[in-house]
Amino acid sequence: MQDVKNIGWKAESTEGIVAAGGAKAVAAGVEILEAGGNAADAAAGTILALNVTDHVLCSIGGEVPLLIFDAKKREVKSLSGLGRAPLSQNAIDWYMKNGIPNGDIKMAPVPSVVDLCTTTLKLYGTMSFKDIVAPTLRLLDDGNADWHPKLANTLRRLVDEERNTKGNREEKIQAASDRFYGRNGVNPDVSEELESYYIEKGGFLRKNDLQAHLTKVEDPVTIDYRGYTVCKCSTWTQGPYLCQALRLLEDFNLKQMGHLSADYIHVVIESLKLAMADRDTYYADPEFVDVPLDKLLSDKYTEIRRTLIDMQIASDEARPGDVENMKPILADGVYRPGDGGTTTCVVADKWGNVVSATPSANVHVEENMGGSTGVSWGNRLRSLNTNPNHPNCIEPGKRPRITLTPTLVLKDGEPVLAISVAGGDLQDQTTMNLLLNFVEFGMLPEEAVTTPRFATLHHQDSFDPNPIRERTFKKVGSLSINTTVCQDVIDGLANRGHKVDRKSGPIAVPVMIYVDKESGIYYAAGDPDAKRHAAGL
Repeated sequence: MQDVKNIGWKAESTEGIVAAGGAKAVAAGVEILEAGGNAADAAAGTILALNVTDHVLCSIGGEVPLLIFDAKKREVKSLSGLGRAPLSQNAIDWYMKNGIPNGDIKMAPVPSVVDLCTTTLKLYGTMSFKDIVAPTLRLLDDGNADWHPKLANTLRRLVDEERNTKGNREEKIQAASDRFYGRNGVNPDVSEELESYYIEKGGFLRKNDLQAHLTKVEDPVTIDYRGYTVCKCSTWTQGPYLCQALRLLEDFNLKQMGHLSADYIHVVIESLKLAMADRDTYYADPEFVDVPLDKLLSDKYTEIRRTLIDMQIASDEARPGDVENMKPILADGVYRPGDGGTTTCVVADKWGNVVSATPSANVHVEENMGGSTGVSWGNRLRSLNTNPNHPNCIEPGKRPRITLTPTLVLKDGEPVLAISVAGGDLQDQTTMNLLLNFVEFGMLPEEAVTTPRFATLHHQDSFDPNPIRERTFKKVGSLSINTTVCQDVIDGLANRGHKVDRKSGPIAVPVMIYVDKESGIYYAAGDPDAKRHAAGL
C-alpha cells in the first residue's frame, strides 16, 4: 500500500487518480490501480476501506449511491447503493403510530454497501472480491477496535464463498454477495447473525429483508448546462434539484456578475431555495411514487419558476411550484416558516472510466458495534417521514429520499468532472459552488475546492421524519458564507434580506476530479481544511 505520508490533498496523474476521505482509504484505491485494476475496482476497494478509516461517517451497514462512466459503452449509469425500509407491514404500522426514532436500530435500513461494491465489481470491474477487499482486511487486522476482527471475519467469509464457488469471475463475486445476504442457497450464516442482532436490539429488519436486497442499475437524471451534461441519481436522492437549480440559472450571466459578487451569490441562493422547495414537496422513491421529474425539468416550468427570482430581495418563504398545472407557486404549499456523516470518493483510470460515490451511514457509536458480524448500522430511514399524504412517507420496501448525491459531468460525451460531497442538505449546494467555479470561472480542482463557499438552510431537514413537514424547516432566509468573502459583498447580501452567518470552517466536505482530455492529465483535490486526500499513480 502507498505510504500515507506521501498522500496530500491534491494530485495529478496521467495513469489513474483517487480522491476521498481517509488517507489510508485513498492509498487502498491507488494500490488497486497500481495492480492493474480499473476505476470500478479501485472505487469498490476505496469504499470498503473508507468503512474502516472513516467509520462513523460511513459503515458496511450504510449506503453508497454511485455514478459510473463506462468508457467501453460510453455511457453513465447510476447504482442505487441504498437499503430499504422493512418489508413487514407490522413494522410500517409501528412507525406510522410511533414515528421513526433517532438513535435506535429501528432507524436502520437494509445494509447496502456489500452489494453495491460487488455489483460495481461484477458489472464494471476486472478483479476479484478477494483482490479489492485485501487492503481493507489489512486495515482491520491492524486495528484495535472491538468490531475490527468481527468485520474482518465477516468479509473473509465472503472471500471464502467466492473461492469455493465454481464459475466465472462474475458468478464468484455474486456468491460473495449472496453469502452476506443469505440468497440463492448459499450459507446463510451472516444473514442469520444479522437477524439475531436486529432482534436483540429491537429492530424490525429480518432475513427476508436482506434476501430481497439488490442494487438497482438505473439511467441517470441529466440536463445540459452551458454545453456540459450534468448527471445525477434519481429522486431516491436529492440530486435532481441541482439540475433544477442549474436550469433556473441558465438565463443569468453569472460570469458577468463576477465570482462571489453579491449578485452572483444572491441569484444562486435564490435558485437553490426554489429547487429545494420542489425537492421537499415532490421527491421520493420513483418505484413507489410517480415523481413528475420531466415536468420539473421542462423549459416551461423552468421559465415560470424563474420569474419568482427577485434580484433585489431574498425570499423568506418556502415556495414549491404547481408542476401539474404549470403555475409558479403551489397554492396550498407556500408558507412562511419559522427558524428552524458522510464521506467521499471519486476515481478515474487510464482507460477513461470515472466513478463518483458518496458513502455514508451516520453511525451511532456507543450502542452500535454490529454484534458478531461487526456490521454497524446507519440512520437513513429517518430520511423518510410518517405523513401519509407525502410522497416520501415510509412504506414496506421503500427507499428513503437521501441527501447523498454524487455528480458526474460530461463534455461532448466524455467525462470531465467527478464530484462527491459530504454534508447532508449542504451536499448539492457545495456541488453547485464547485461546478460553477469550473464551468463559469475556469477553476481546476485545487482552486475550486479551496475558494470560499456559500449555502443556505432555507429548506426542510432531510433527517427529520416529522409528519408535519413545515415544522422541519431549518432556518428561514439563512445564508452561510465563508469569512474570507469581502465585507462589501456581505453588506450587499444583508441589504437584500439574507440572514448572513459567516463561517470560518468548511461549508460541507468536497472532493473533485477534472479530466483534461487534451493533455491526458487527471487533476484531483479534496478540501484540505476538511481533511480530504488525493493521490495518483
